[in-house]
Amino acid sequence: MTKQMLGNPKLNVTPIESVTEGTNHIVVDSIQYGNQEMIMEKDIPVTMQDGAVLYVNVFRPNKPGQFPVVMSADTYGKDNKPKITNMGALWPTLGTIPTSSFTPEESPDPGYWVPNDYIVVKVALRGSSNNNDALYPWGLSEAKDYAEVIEWAGVQEWSNGNVGTNGVSYLAVTQWWVASLNPAHLKAMIPWEGLNDMYREVAFHGGIPDTGFYRFWYDGIVARWPETKEIEDLKAAQNQHPLFDNYWKGKQANLSAIKVPMFVCASWSTQGLHNRGTFEGFKQASSTDKWLKIHGRKEWETYYARESLEQQKAFFDYYLKDVDNDWQDTPKVSYEVRDKFYQGETKYASNFPLPNTQATALYLDGQNMSLNSEKPQDTAKVAYNSEAEDGNDEVRFSTTFDQDTELTGNMKLKLWVSADKADDMDLFVGIKKINRQGEEVNFPDFNHIENGQVATGWLRVSHRELDQNKSTPLQPWHTHEKEAKLNNDEIVPVAIEILPSGTLFKQGESIQVVIKGSEVVKGNSTPGLSTRYEHDETINQGTHNIYTGGDYDSHLLVPVIPNH
Repeated sequence: MTKQMLGNPKLNVTPIESVTEGTNHIVVDSIQYGNQEMIMEKDIPVTMQDGAVLYVNVFRPNKPGQFPVVMSADTYGKDNKPKITNMGALWPTLGTIPTSSFTPEESPDPGYWVPNDYIVVKVALRGSSNNNDALYPWGLSEAKDYAEVIEWAGVQEWSNGNVGTNGVSYLAVTQWWVASLNPAHLKAMIPWEGLNDMYREVAFHGGIPDTGFYRFWYDGIVARWPETKEIEDLKAAQNQHPLFDNYWKGKQANLSAIKVPMFVCASWSTQGLHNRGTFEGFKQASSTDKWLKIHGRKEWETYYARESLEQQKAFFDYYLKDVDNDWQDTPKVSYEVRDKFYQGETKYASNFPLPNTQATALYLDGQNMSLNSEKPQDTAKVAYNSEAEDGNDEVRFSTTFDQDTELTGNMKLKLWVSADKADDMDLFVGIKKINRQGEEVNFPDFNHIENGQVATGWLRVSHRELDQNKSTPLQPWHTHEKEAKLNNDEIVPVAIEILPSGTLFKQGESIQVVIKGSEVVKGNSTPGLSTRYEHDETINQGTHNIYTGGDYDSHLLVPVIPNH
C-alpha cells in the first residue's frame, strides 16, 4: 500500500459558503494530510420508494476509480458546520477535537477518509436539510430510509459496492437501526457510543424521567427545522408513556437481527446516555465478527484522535477494501482500566462482560457505614431526608482495599428500603473512588464534565420488578411495565443497575457508595444549557430508610477481575 502524499500548502482551502449545489472541486483543510483536493457533490437527491426525496453530500477522491463508501446519517443537518469547535465558552471541557472545516457534528471527517481512498456520504434523514416531511427520530422509518440510501450508494459508478457506516451518538443510534435491516451493500459498521433503548437510556433512568438532556435535545431538533411539517413530540411521549409500553418498544432496534461485522466503541464516561446502549448493542448483536473498544475518556475527543482513526481505517480496509492487514488478529475486546483522570492501562479480553469476572458481595453495615465481605449479624437502620438540600439527602458506605483490585463491568446494589408516609421512592446511586489521601478521584463523565464519578445508577422503587430472563447477577434488568407502590411502612428489596465501569483501586484506596434522594453529580447550572441529565420531577417526600445486616442482605455486588 502506498502512503498518501501530503497535501499542497499552496492550495487555498475552499470556503464552505462558496460550495454550490451539484459538483464542486474543492480543497479541504485536512488535519492529518494538509490541504487536499477532492470532489464534493452537494445536495444530491435520492428518491425513496414512497416518492420522498432525501439529500446527501458526497466527498470523493479527485481521480477516476471505484471506492468504498463511509456513510453517516442523522437529522442534525448535513451542511451543519460543527458547533463542537466553537462552544468553548459555554462548554469548556470538550477536549481537543481536530477536524477539517467540512466535518459536520459527530460525523466522519472527509479530510481524513478521502485522502485514504474512501468516499464519504453524509445523509440528511427525513425531516431535515431540504426535506420537510415528518421527522420521527430513532425508529424504523428512519432505518428504512437509511437502508435505501445505502443501497443507492452501493450501485453508484464511483462505488465499489461496499458501504460502511460510521459516526457518534445519533449517528450510532441510526446504525443500530439500519443494521437490524441488513441491507445488502452494508458490509461493516462503526457505532461509536450510541444508545438503543430510548426508555432506559435517555428518556428515563431507572424509571425516573430525565428533565435535562432529553428535553434539551428535543428542543434543539425542533429549533433546527422550523419548516418541517411534523416533528414527533418526544416530550409529550415522555409524559404520556411513563412505563415501558409499546411506544417505547417501537423505539428499540432488534439488535439480535444485526449480522454485519462491527467495530464498536463504548466508554465508561457516557453513563446516562450512550454507555449502557453501546454495551448492549455489542452483546446482543448476532454478528460473528465484532470487536469492542472501551475507553474512560471524552467522546468526541476520542473519536477524532489519530489512534482511533487508524483503528477505524484498519477495520474498514479489511471489510470494505479486502486488504489483508491482519485485522482478524485484533483482540475482540480492548478496555481501559482507569486509575486517575486520563490515566489508565489498556487491557484485552475475549468478550464482554469479561469472562473471568468474579461477582463479589460487599455488605452494607449501617452501624459504622462500612462495606464488608461478610454480612453483619446485627440489623441496623439508617435514614436520610429525601427532600433535604445541600447534600444532606444522602448516606455513604465505604471500604478500603487491602490489595490492588480491578473492578470492570456492571455493579448491582441490593437494598432493603422503606419510606415514611410515602408510597414510592426515587433512589440515586453513585460509586466513587477515594485515594489514600482521602480525596475523591474524579473521571470524565457525561456530558464531557471533569468532576465525574466511577459509576451511576438510579431506580424508582415502584419500578423494582425484574425481568428474570434478562437479569444476571451483576446486571438487574427492570421491566418498567407496571408500578408496585409501597404499602404504609413496607420494607422491600430492590436491585439497582449500576452502569458498566472499569477502575483500578490500589491498596489503601477506597470505594464509596452514595445513596441519595437527588442526583449525585450535578450538571451545568447555566439556564437553557441542559447538556447533562437532570431529574427534577422526583416523587420523593420525607424520610428514606435503608436496612442492613441480620435479615437484610443489603450489599454492593462488584465485578472483581483477577490480576493473573
